[in-house]
Amino acid sequence: MKKFLAIIAIASFAVACNNGSDSKSTTDSTKAVIDSTASAAKDSLNNIVDTAKKVIDSTASAAKDSVKAKM
Repeated sequence: MKKFLAIIAIASFAVACNNGSDSKSTTDSTKAVIDSTASAAKDSLNNIVDTAKKVIDSTASAAKDSVKAKM
């Protein structure tokens, strides 16, 4: 049992020391995912705004035309 605990302690020490060097790549990949998600959200929002502008412009044109027709 003592040998097993010693092996577990050594293995956990090796794993803990190994994670310190890998943290940069994890941080970089996380940043890339966040950047791509933010970029996708920005593109989606821009598409929604452009669509809303077109709807508002067409509604305004229709209202202006109907007011002209009544005069």
